[in-house]
Amino acid sequence: MIGRLTGILVEKNPPQITLDVAGVGYEIDVPMSTFYHLPATGEKATLHTHLAVREDAHQLFGFATEAERTAFRQLLKVAGIGARTALALLSGLSVAELAQAVAQQETGRLTKIPGIGKKTAERLLLELRDRMKGVVAVTPVASSSNDILNALLTLGYNEREAQAALKALPADVSVSDGIRQALKSLSKA
Repeated sequence: MIGRLTGILVEKNPPQITLDVAGVGYEIDVPMSTFYHLPATGEKATLHTHLAVREDAHQLFGFATEAERTAFRQLLKVAGIGARTALALLSGLSVAELAQAVAQQETGRLTKIPGIGKKTAERLLLELRDRMKGVVAVTPVASSSNDILNALLTLGYNEREAQAALKALPADVSVSDGIRQALKSLSKA
């Protein structure tokens, strides 16, 4: 019903914002990935929206990109996943990371999100396997990159730190050299 809103960003209280559109203030829940890309209060913002109508409430959810909104809608179709859990997933993983986790069936990535246990992660991976293919093009990660990433995660680095270190590595690096170079770059940060 409400597909997109453009207006002045009036208030930012994570995970909720208020967007003034022609004098009407819309309270919109957004994932943290969208929240971090919002302009300062008082500036113009455009969000793709999803309106959830329930018996006891009408909730508006906003997203920076169409891919985020599509992923949110796919998550809502999974049994046992509500809007709050879907927002938490999109706050903890980008759409590309979520699609990659689904493509590679990585329950470990999903269980790092608060509120997602092992059984829920397995159900998500099973039900999203075919649905996430159209959301974003997933570029396959080389197995050496996967090994380096898993090593960094095992050593206690978070997903974003490990991914940033991985991007700085040459494409043809061996696993042992990649881990060594990634650890050097992470220790400098």
